[in-house]
Amino acid sequence: MWSVLVACGGPSREIVGKWQTSSDPNSVVWEFADNGLVTIGSTRGRYSFGDSGRIKIETPFEKSVYQLTISRDHMTFRESTGSKLEFTRIK
Repeated sequence: MWSVLVACGGPSREIVGKWQTSSDPNSVVWEFADNGLVTIGSTRGRYSFGDSGRIKIETPFEKSVYQLTISRDHMTFRESTGSKLEFTRIK
């Protein structure tokens, strides 16, 4: 698995699209737009990339920073506590 290296110039094209947290068709869909907007279910927010492969997700309810890895159609957000969210790209 390789990590996405992200320049400070803007969002990585790799993340753009719809992602699901499990194979359950009723699970929450995360949609990342190329302009830095994210929709998590019906909640809208923003995302931005930091240094060392980190991503910040901000919604009206929460601000979180994760270590990001993307490998083809699989994406993982790892929290500093070690817990993680795993996603599969929706095609």
